[in-house]
Order: sequence, then structure tokens, then C-alpha cells
Amino acid sequence: MSPSMSSRPDVLIVARLPQHLMQLLHDNFNCHNLLDGLSEEKLTQIAPAIRAIAANGEAKVPREFMARFPALEIVSVFGVGYDGVDVPAARERGIHVTHTPDVLTDDVADMAIALMLATARNVVRADRFARGGEWKNGPFPFTTKVSGARLGIVGLGRIGEAIARRAAGFDMDISYHNRSRKDVPYTYYGDIKSLAAAVDFLVMITPGGAGTRALVNAEVLEALGPKGFLINVARGSVVDEAALTQALKEGKIAGAGLDVFENEPNIPAELAALENVVLTPHMASGTLVTRTAMADLAFNNLQTHFAGKPVLTPVPN
Repeated sequence: MSPSMSSRPDVLIVARLPQHLMQLLHDNFNCHNLLDGLSEEKLTQIAPAIRAIAANGEAKVPREFMARFPALEIVSVFGVGYDGVDVPAARERGIHVTHTPDVLTDDVADMAIALMLATARNVVRADRFARGGEWKNGPFPFTTKVSGARLGIVGLGRIGEAIARRAAGFDMDISYHNRSRKDVPYTYYGDIKSLAAAVDFLVMITPGGAGTRALVNAEVLEALGPKGFLINVARGSVVDEAALTQALKEGKIAGAGLDVFENEPNIPAELAALENVVLTPHMASGTLVTRTAMADLAFNNLQTHFAGKPVLTPVPN
């Protein structure tokens, strides 16, 4: 039986996905994996049968790519971010685009706080200091207090609000910048540079994409100042990495905690060599419970669509 005649919809996998999700996809659909070295000839051959694309938050699904699949009905993204998917192009053709919000909110918010503490209190270097025997030569240098400090959040969506709730437990003075003012008990700043100048910690949790590219540039870092810390749990693209590296090297800011980078998984050697930055491998949502829930939701969006029901978590209009 040809793929198009099968009762199992044909799904094209275009990104690295967790094993749990891969198993669900293979158990329920006819799967074709672009990462398995699918030839151009084979892709052209199966293109008319493809009804769904399974992607992750870093995957690129542009207009030209979607145009190759005349029967495409849905793009299911494993992740909250979907800036690599040309949503307007999908909407023109009535193609659903779904993502996995909410289930990862707590973990990403937790990680933002963890990076803030690790960076301000110099936890990674202190660990090496203790393990390596340096302590015998004298005490560890003083670090920066977090409780009661001023926090600025860029992007007060679900995760931004969850970060603010946690920060309130540290008695932090909370401010934010958002596309629009929200009904919250925090101070609003109309631009990111003014916010940076007013806080000790600047946390990025804004969507990626062209509209937020290099939102944190040399000017913003200058405004954050030599006692300020940058935390990025958003997308690597929202920070000018070269400007950040320079600012960290020259002491223009005190430090940074980064879970995301411009060209993952490649981190510039110059950035990785710095002592005043804590680096993690895009793992903010990387707990077993959350990644399993994300996988289930990415799969359920496909399953409900093919059952003729409304998708569970469409991307916002």
C-alpha cells in the first residue's frame, strides 16, 4: 500500500526529537525522517503524501519548504518557541501550527532563578575552588547578594510572570518591559534600555524571531552597567553575542547566565573561556517530567487533528 493510501497519516520529522516522542510518532504514523539522510529524490517522491511536519523549537520550516508539500495540514512544534516556522505562510494555506506552552513554564522559570543565583554567587567557580583545594590558601572572594535586588524581566508572558512570582520570594524589586503594559504590580518600562539602567539583573524571556533579534546590544549592556547581570533563557538570537562577550571581557557588566546561544550547539571559545559567565546547554525545560509532557502534547496535537478535532495548543494569532 502506498503512503497516501494508508490509513496512517504520513509525517515528516525535520528535527531531533526525544525518544518518547519518536516512539509515539512511529507507533501511530508513517514517519519519514529528514535527519536519516533522506535523499532529495526520496523527499520529492513522498512529498505529495506528507500531511504533517514534526519539528522542534529550533527547526526551520520556511514558506519554500512548506510549499513542497501540497497535502500539508499541520506543523507540530515540540517546544514553546516557533520562530523558525513561517506562521503567516502556513495560515495562508490553512495549515495549523501548534507548540507546547504551559507544560514547561515552571522548569524554565526555575532555571532563570538558578542561573541568576549561580552567576551572582559564582557557584560554578566556587565548586572548582572547593574541589581543587584552593580553599586551603584562603577564603573564596565575596559575591553578589540576590535577595532584595532589582530585577528586570523582558517578556512578561506565562514564563515571565512565573519568574516574577519566584523573584518575589527573594524580596526582589520587580520591573518589566513588554510589548504592552499589563495589569500587574510591577513597574513598567517602555523600552529595554531604560529597564536595563534601572535594574541589577536583566532576564530575557521574550520570543525569538526578526522582531527581537539583538534586542540586547552594546547600548543595553552599557545601561545595565558594571554591577549588572544578564540572564538569557529566551533565544540566543535576542542577544548580540559578540557585544556581550566584549562587555563581559571589559567588565562593562558583572556577569551573565546563558542557557541559549546564537549558533547552538556552538559556543564561541572566547565566551566559553570567561570566568564571569555561567553556561548551560539549552536545558531550561530539560527535566524528565516536563520533556515527557511536552512530547505527549506535541503528539496529541497531531492525534487530535487527524481525529477531526480542534488542535489543543495552536500558536497565538
